[in-house]
Amino acid sequence: MDKKLQISLHKVPQHVAIIMDGNGRWAKSKGMERVFGHRNALTAVRESVEAAAEIGVKAITLYAFSTENWNRPKMEVNALMNLLVSSLKNELPTFQKNEVKVNAIGNLQILPEKAQRVLKHVIEITKTNKRIVLTLALSYGSREEIVNTIKNISKKVVNNQLQVEEINEKVINNHLYTFNLPDVDLMIRTSGEQRISNFLLWQMAYAELYFTDILWPDFRKSDFFDAIIEYQNRERRFGKTSEQIETPDE
Repeated sequence: MDKKLQISLHKVPQHVAIIMDGNGRWAKSKGMERVFGHRNALTAVRESVEAAAEIGVKAITLYAFSTENWNRPKMEVNALMNLLVSSLKNELPTFQKNEVKVNAIGNLQILPEKAQRVLKHVIEITKTNKRIVLTLALSYGSREEIVNTIKNISKKVVNNQLQVEEINEKVINNHLYTFNLPDVDLMIRTSGEQRISNFLLWQMAYAELYFTDILWPDFRKSDFFDAIIEYQNRERRFGKTSEQIETPDE
């Protein structure tokens, strides 16, 4: 049976986040350098975005490059930045065809100038697309994001633009990189690792976490649908009891 037919389109997560893990191990298993794994991960990206769009997911965020990844060997970092540039250029026609709006979060100012330029171009060209928002987390770390949020809110308090008593969840949300995105409903991590690695800590407060042993370069549409089916079989309570979920307040 087609896995897509098992999915209820009325219970699709609005926002799916993915930690794309396992490129290096995939390459090593084939006797190749880590960069080979990164290059062969693009099919997984394409199929995941297409699968999400097909079932009505409104936003998908990919952990493409963390703040910690800058500590990797210089050759690998350079290869990843070059791959980012070439992938954005090559995928632009597909983004346009599938109405994908490209977004980016993180400390983007420290990306190489060429990467910044191409990224800004793709974001500008796709800004009116409305089917799905694809957010690339680049040079991203959630703790750094939260620290920056606290600093920006503090500046407003010092400048009398905001009162301490006015600070609430909405104010914090509005100062995050993801201010224009819904909270994460489902987080997928490939490769068998079971941690969230400083990714969208605030935004994943009530997310369902899905871990699979599949290495990212092997991840396909059917695997994405497996995650959605698992998500739909779970009970999301948001702090309530099962009975309250079954019989909501009038």
